Amino acid sequence: MADRKTAVHFGAGNIGRGFVAQFLHASGYEVVFADVNDDLIGSLQSQSSFEVHEVGEDSRTTVVDGYRAINSRSDEEALVAEIAAADIVTTAVGARILPFVAPVIAKGLAARDADRPALAVIACENAINATDSLAAAVREHDPADNAVFANCAIDRIVPEQAGGTLDVTIESFFEWVVESTPFGDDRPEIEGVTWVDDLEPFIERKLFTVNTAHAAAAYHGFRRGLTSIREALDDAEVMAEVRGVLAETKSLLVAKHGLEADAQQAYIEKNLVRIANPHLPDTTERVGRNPLRKLSRHERFVGPAAQLAERGMPSEALVRAVGAALDFSVADDVESVELQALLVSGLDVDELTTTLTGVLADHPLFPALRDAVAAKTSA
Repeated sequence: MADRKTAVHFGAGNIGRGFVAQFLHASGYEVVFADVNDDLIGSLQSQSSFEVHEVGEDSRTTVVDGYRAINSRSDEEALVAEIAAADIVTTAVGARILPFVAPVIAKGLAARDADRPALAVIACENAINATDSLAAAVREHDPADNAVFANCAIDRIVPEQAGGTLDVTIESFFEWVVESTPFGDDRPEIEGVTWVDDLEPFIERKLFTVNTAHAAAAYHGFRRGLTSIREALDDAEVMAEVRGVLAETKSLLVAKHGLEADAQQAYIEKNLVRIANPHLPDTTERVGRNPLRKLSRHERFVGPAAQLAERGMPSEALVRAVGAALDFSVADDVESVELQALLVSGLDVDELTTTLTGVLADHPLFPALRDAVAAKTSA
C-alpha cells in the first residue's frame, strides 16, 4: 500500500525484533530493519516472518511479518532513502552506538522532501535521555529541523536466546513510556506506548530499580561463582546486597520525585519476581556484560549513588555493587577485558576512579569510590 506508514528501526537484535518492532508492526507500520550484522540481515531478508513468544502471566505468541531489512554498512544509499520517506525512526543498538547511526539519520533528514511531516525519532535504549544524545549527534551533521526527538523509558526482560532462529522469547510484562511534549498534538500512533509530560521519574524509577537490581544480582552472583540470576537471588548474601541497593535507590526516588514509599516498595517486590522468572532463565555472565557502561557516571550504580551523596544520604550498598562489578572478568566480553586491563595498568588510583566512574575528585561520593577501586588495584 502506497500510504502505509513506515518505521526504520536500527538494531535487529532481540530487543529490536521482540519489543520495538513487535509494537510498531502491531501499530500498522511497515518495519525496515537496519543493522550491520550480515548474517542477521541475511536471515531477515530470506525469512518472511518471525514469532515473538511472550512468557509469564499472560503468555502468548505473535507473528511479525511484512518487514524489510537493509545492511546499514553496505547499503547506506538505500537506508538514506528509507529514512527520507519514513514516518518514524527508532533504535535499539546500545547507547554507545548512537553516535555511529547519527550520520546516516542526518543524511536521511537532508534528503527528506520539504512537504513531508517531521520525522519522529525515539531511541529505545537503557540509558537516561538517550534520544537527546542521539539528537546532539545528528545535529553535528544536519540541523534536523524536520525531525522531532523524544526520550523514552523501556522495560522488558529479554533473556539469552537459543541461536539459529529469528524468533524471540520475551517476558509478557513491558513498559514503553515516551515523553509527549516534543510532539505537541501530533504524537505518532504506537500501540503499547504510555505518553507522559515528565519522563524523568519513569526513567529513574526503572533504571534505578530494574537495572540496578539485575546488575547487582549479576555482579555479586558472578563473584560468588553462581551461574544464573535465579541462583543468585536464591543466595541469602546476594539477595541481601540486592535489597540493600534497592533500599538506597528507593530512598532517592522517594526524596527526589515524591514517589509513595509503599508504592515503590511494591514496584521493587514485583521486579524481584520478574528478574527471577523461571520462564526467562538468564545468566550472571550475560547480565553483567559491558561493565564499563554500567559503571559510568549516570548509570545504574554510580548515578543514584552520586545523587544520594549529594543529598547526604547513604549509598554504601551501591558502592559495594561497584566493587563487585570491578571483579567481573569474562574473556569474550570486550568491556570486561578492558576493565581488567585498566585495573592492572598502573594508572593513578584517583585518575582511574574518575576514568571508570566519571566522578571527579571533589564530589562527595569520590572517596568511597576511590576506596573501592583501590581495593582492586592493590589486590
